[in-house]
Amino acid sequence: MILPPATLGMLGGGQLGRFFVSAAHEMGYKVWVLDPDPHSPAGLIADRHLVAGYDDYVALDTLGNECAAVTTEFENVPADTLDYLSKFIPVHPSAAAVGVCQNRIAEKTFLADNGLPHGPFAAIRSEDDIRNANAGLFPAILKVARFGYDGKGQARVADRDEALAAFHQFKGEPCVLEKMLALDYEVSVVLARDEAGVVRTFPTGENQHRNGILDVTIAPARASACLRDSAQEIAERIAERLGYIGTLGVEFFVCRGELFVNEMAPRPHNSGHHTIDACDVSQYQQQVRALCGLPLAMPRQHSAAVMVNLLGELWYEGGQANGVYREPDWSLLHAVPGLSLHLYGKHHARPGRKMGHFTVVGDDAAVVLERAMQARAVIGIRDE
Repeated sequence: MILPPATLGMLGGGQLGRFFVSAAHEMGYKVWVLDPDPHSPAGLIADRHLVAGYDDYVALDTLGNECAAVTTEFENVPADTLDYLSKFIPVHPSAAAVGVCQNRIAEKTFLADNGLPHGPFAAIRSEDDIRNANAGLFPAILKVARFGYDGKGQARVADRDEALAAFHQFKGEPCVLEKMLALDYEVSVVLARDEAGVVRTFPTGENQHRNGILDVTIAPARASACLRDSAQEIAERIAERLGYIGTLGVEFFVCRGELFVNEMAPRPHNSGHHTIDACDVSQYQQQVRALCGLPLAMPRQHSAAVMVNLLGELWYEGGQANGVYREPDWSLLHAVPGLSLHLYGKHHARPGRKMGHFTVVGDDAAVVLERAMQARAVIGIRDE
């Protein structure tokens, strides 16, 4: 068990890392962040920010010498980095678990091998793989196997010719070809698992996306209790099969009432932001607990919640093209009952970049959703 005032290490300096730093500070820990961006949100509030790449072994040695344990806030930290650090100090989640989640081919294969519900897919490493793919996969989505997120590195393809064109656009990078499913809606589960295999799961959330980026999370999801429980059970099985330690997010498609695993995130999840304001313990506090060997808290959602992402286009009056850059009028949000605003302190806004979020909480789920959607419109978020 690692107790305060020990120093913890964080690989990655984005908003998820920033929330981890805040949670760890509140629990009495110090945190060092390693991130190559000198303006990283987590680095700005860390006890020390190592401005270095994830393959900088001098910086990694410094982190390993000074920190009691290390975790990560995004899945694209090289697995080799995690493996190297694990030779000296505890690293959670493990390189093996992250390696599965950071490669879509490995991820889909893991789901298939473990009998977990997933949509039809094919691994694409060459043009011949597209030519030989089952015709029943089309129409499909071609996704790059590595470094795709928030809708990037994805293309909808109606047939083999479009798939080949997209594969060329992705410069022949390994991909997965996923059959497009008849989507009812999307849900996600955030959980924490410790070294003893104890799992604590947050209530299932319902997600709405815009341009491939999470827009709104409604928690708990407006789904049957059976479906919400099934999503939690599947997520727990995933964590167990991965031997996972830490906070994990699992995204699902709901198609004709059935659950299909879409993606796994080996870190806290955007759809779990509401746990800061709506639960007795946040996903970030659970991340600290799992990393340090502390007993996991039993999550209790005390309020209905709706979380809304704030993207960089809000900073451009009338759109990015006219070049008028200004801070949104946050007083409009602060006037909404039950609303908490969280801004990430990012150096510069750009369209599609997650700059912050707000969460509305309350006793009546319908009222909370109505207030959140009104606030979303008032601050300038427009449906296209």
